Amino acid sequence: MKILVFLVLLGLHSAAAGIHSLKNILTMSSQVPNSPEFVIVGMVDDVQIYHYDSNTRRLEPKQDWANRVTEDDPQFWERKTARCLDTQHLFKGYIKTLKHRFNQTGGVHIFQWMVGCEWDDETGEVNGFRQVGYDGEDFLSWDVKTNTWIAPKQQAVIIKNNWNNDKALMAYYKNDITQEFPDRLKKFVNYGRSSLMRTELPSVSLLQKTPSSPVSCFATGFYPDRAEIFWRKDGEELHENVELGEILPNHDGSFQMNVDLNLSPVTPEDWRRYECVFHLSAVKDDIITKLDKTAIQTNWGKTGFPLGAVIGVVVVLLLLVVGITGFFLWKKRNAKQPPGLGSPAPSGRWTEDGTRTRG
Repeated sequence: MKILVFLVLLGLHSAAAGIHSLKNILTMSSQVPNSPEFVIVGMVDDVQIYHYDSNTRRLEPKQDWANRVTEDDPQFWERKTARCLDTQHLFKGYIKTLKHRFNQTGGVHIFQWMVGCEWDDETGEVNGFRQVGYDGEDFLSWDVKTNTWIAPKQQAVIIKNNWNNDKALMAYYKNDITQEFPDRLKKFVNYGRSSLMRTELPSVSLLQKTPSSPVSCFATGFYPDRAEIFWRKDGEELHENVELGEILPNHDGSFQMNVDLNLSPVTPEDWRRYECVFHLSAVKDDIITKLDKTAIQTNWGKTGFPLGAVIGVVVVLLLLVVGITGFFLWKKRNAKQPPGLGSPAPSGRWTEDGTRTRG
């Protein structure tokens, strides 16, 4: 089984300026060492705002401004914590049933549920979604237009039919997506507007470890993480002899990224034809850095390699992995769908044939 772990700060991106998203990812795991059995991560516009896991058994805010929700709803965190506990028990039954359906007796298994909505604050349009995955593959998807489940896997057909025939359950799902999630999203966007809407430009440096190493164009300190960095020659973006790194979080909440250029096929007289371009979403002007030997910082010359810019990243990543596990591998066609909070279904038990009992 192939599992890909996503970090919250590298999450899915809002579609465009003016479009906001509330994303919840709920994960139940089986036999994953050193990890909470059940985790819920909630994000607004790609920023983690709350977290729940089966070790702490508490839903807690992760941004100071997120706690403002108690101004209008003093019992918000207590009420949602109780709902998370119910969902935890429900998901335990889900993964047990799926292991039975797939004839699995042991090993690591992951059941995941993505739910949430997008809201265009200019047009007022709201789009909701729900996706269910098992062991890194699509298991069930929800059609918002027809308010019905679709089963891409044969093992999911019975479950799909039982859920679709439960009218109370489907009415619950529809209300969740059309009312509760959009209302909560609008509140959180209002509370965190100054933080969510901010933009910070990076410092950009050219780095090289040895004279024969690729030249790395390194940008750090930018926000948000909707950014691009690339090399171009004579104004045309390069796709050969370049290697793009991941966007990584800094300790202060900003981000860093790099793109390397292999100089072995480049003659010294052609250096002036190359430049590094950094583009930040919602910012009009790009940051352009010419390939200039005198501007390159190295650890073999007098300048010294600027490791200070990246110190702390490994620690941050380890903390994130410990606190936020179980993000799962969606197929590429689903990667742009943003995930929101709530029990995936009303209270009850899920039986071996996929039906739900009340109580």
